[in-house]
Amino acid sequence: MNKKDCIDKTGIDYVLKKYEDGTKLMISQLHQEILTIMDEIHRVCKKNHIKYCLIAGSALGICNYKGFIPWDDDMDISIERKDWKRFVKAMQKDLGDDFYFDCYDIDKRYNTISGPTMKVRKKGTYIEEVNFLLKNRCKRGDGVFVDVIIYDNIHENKFIDELCRTVVKINMLFIVLLDNLHINPIPFKSFVYWFSNKYSRMCENSKLVSQPISVPWEKFLHEPVFLKRDVYPVKLYEFEGRKYYSYNNIEKVLKEWYGPNCLKRLENGVYVETLPIDKRKPKHIRDINLDGEGPRR
Repeated sequence: MNKKDCIDKTGIDYVLKKYEDGTKLMISQLHQEILTIMDEIHRVCKKNHIKYCLIAGSALGICNYKGFIPWDDDMDISIERKDWKRFVKAMQKDLGDDFYFDCYDIDKRYNTISGPTMKVRKKGTYIEEVNFLLKNRCKRGDGVFVDVIIYDNIHENKFIDELCRTVVKINMLFIVLLDNLHINPIPFKSFVYWFSNKYSRMCENSKLVSQPISVPWEKFLHEPVFLKRDVYPVKLYEFEGRKYYSYNNIEKVLKEWYGPNCLKRLENGVYVETLPIDKRKPKHIRDINLDGEGPRR
């Protein structure tokens, strides 16, 4: 990708993929596909009285752009642990025919440490993520997706929390090794699934919430952990002309996650992006096709 394709100007789109025939797929086209998935998740959750929460970069987009960060190439939402099983059943029952989803609850090929607890995908599309350790082993497809992750109870003692996360990281070594040998490490994945649930029950009365300990990728003792009262109850915010749910105290949570300078700042009466231009680029996608369920030929 050329650096000039990632210069952020009002009205300038980002090039996500340049094909061999010279045509380009713009990131705004991907955003439209993601929105169809998110609209469907919102519909299913509303029908079943389940609250979700836009998190991470998706929440940052709410504050800075009232929608997608212009160079962001994915969307992340969370579901409370207490609502997870009900959410899975609702998706099985009510998800529209144009979509499908993968998670360990319904498919033991799904990797419990891959990051998201579920991927909700759109039929008729294809995406290859930048992922060097674990591949998608589920057979339903590799469609454009929205990541769904459990927001879990977190121990108030950082060292106990880190000790439990270390248990998962040790299991991760075996999961990655066996998976790359094309052996489904179900015993190790099932242990992580069970251990995460046990940890959540142990911390049920905690004031803190975050990603589950089955997510092993955060820095040691620096996992993004928030007060429950800052996350819940979730509120509706404007997002690309729609209304989606996100954090109760959204600016406080984002500053704790991304630092005090993550929000646009006012300069000469104009709000400007604080992220350096050389960092404003899509980073999750290696290949993509919005017109078929495999790589574009």
